[in-house]
Amino acid sequence: MPSGTEFIKHEFDEAIAIQQSIIESGKRLSKAHPVPEVQKQLERDLKVDQRHLSELEKFGKPFGAVGEREEVAEALGTLADETAQKADSEESEAYEAHAVLLNLKRKQQDSADAMVKIARDRDETQLKEAASEMKKEIKSSADELAKSLADFAVRIAST
Repeated sequence: MPSGTEFIKHEFDEAIAIQQSIIESGKRLSKAHPVPEVQKQLERDLKVDQRHLSELEKFGKPFGAVGEREEVAEALGTLADETAQKADSEESEAYEAHAVLLNLKRKQQDSADAMVKIARDRDETQLKEAASEMKKEIKSSADELAKSLADFAVRIAST
């Protein structure tokens, strides 16, 4: 595992790659999800998710980060792709894709928290503010996804 500036590059690469997976999974699921309210939720989230990607790319660029996929980001991205591709086949598959998207958001929430602390330590106010806002928005989105996932579980279990 790298340290110093190389570690920061690694963190940005991973965050960018995870954010790309969030966007791709969100796009697919917003079309395939059988619950119209969740589709709308995912469409709303995509706008914010796109902004987060742009910010991650902007702040990661000085470190040379471009979204290189290492082990964790690659594994989560593959899982997201595989589950999203099957999401329109039956409700339980959409449920799995929904759960994977939620996990991606929770992972990104952890990354945003690390970014806030790194920015604070390096006295980078702009990055700290952007990462703090991102963390707050991701938490809100993840909490909504978790609630709709639980509601979706009840729907599936009741049929």
